[in-house]
Amino acid sequence: MFPSFLPVPRIPSETSVPVLRWGIIGPGWIAEHFARALKEHTGQHLVAVSGRNRVKAQAFAERWAIPSVFSNPDEMLAVDGLDAIYIATPHNHHFPDGMKVLSAGKHVLIEKPLALNAREGAALQALAREKSLLCMEGMWCDFTPKYDVLRQLLADGVLGDLHTLTADHGEFFTQDHRIFNADLAGGPMLDLGSYLVSLSVMVAGAPVRVQSSGQPAQGNVNGQASMLFEHASGMHSVLNTTLFSNTPGGAVIAGRDATLVLAGQFYAPGGFVLTSSQGNHSLFWEEPANRYTQLYHEIQHFSWCVGQGLNDSPVRPLSTSLMTLTAMDKVRGQLGIVFNEERGNV
Repeated sequence: MFPSFLPVPRIPSETSVPVLRWGIIGPGWIAEHFARALKEHTGQHLVAVSGRNRVKAQAFAERWAIPSVFSNPDEMLAVDGLDAIYIATPHNHHFPDGMKVLSAGKHVLIEKPLALNAREGAALQALAREKSLLCMEGMWCDFTPKYDVLRQLLADGVLGDLHTLTADHGEFFTQDHRIFNADLAGGPMLDLGSYLVSLSVMVAGAPVRVQSSGQPAQGNVNGQASMLFEHASGMHSVLNTTLFSNTPGGAVIAGRDATLVLAGQFYAPGGFVLTSSQGNHSLFWEEPANRYTQLYHEIQHFSWCVGQGLNDSPVRPLSTSLMTLTAMDKVRGQLGIVFNEERGNV
């Protein structure tokens, strides 16, 4: 039966979120958004930053009033007074940096993707369990109110039997962008495609069959990937990611009873429309398109998990991150995409 109203997003209360002392490894573009969200929308404390370029790290620290600056993450991790570390380094550094943080006894939030592949992700999971520490992937959209409402609709079966998910994520990049750099695990899969695969896995679980087609780009990286996933439920996910062009970036989740349309970019703050298959009924989710401001939701959730003594996130457990990485590994295997760090290990 089509609902008369949308669910209310479930957000932890401020009183249930402890104040953690945070450090950042990698003071780049996404770390700027993270620091702003933390400083302006949470009560968390940002107390240290580490970057290979000392001048850049110092400038970052001055912008965000961070008292301690390091040019080596090992030095930062050796000091007392740090509870959690946010890793915002290039993709191919996520795994080694994450292992360092866990080995140093700190909780770690790793910017998506968690690692280059499922093998690395499983090693992070194993060490986090051994150390009884929280390791979480910063797939920021999963922690936003919009995605919580979406999960509730799916759990309630409002859409009926699911048959089709379509989604795209394409952006135009100039040739000097790191996404064209094979030494930094370039190509659209980890930057853009991870959102597509993650949504598909969230909606219908791991794919049981994967078919892929790709197109190369300059710099010895993949430039475009189209994916067809078949899931155990029978649902098909039709996904495309490209670094050649800007695409609408929308997503559609179509069930027998209703269809949910997320306007582009589907993973970012914004609206969606739920429409019944019969009777012409619609419900609308509306929120400010305030983009990376909503990074604060993942910060609050991570801190809440620490306060609850959890070593895995109930919203995005590492098992979900590993399912996403495994699906991307299958796509890359079919397309012949091998990252430099994997050569000799695959």
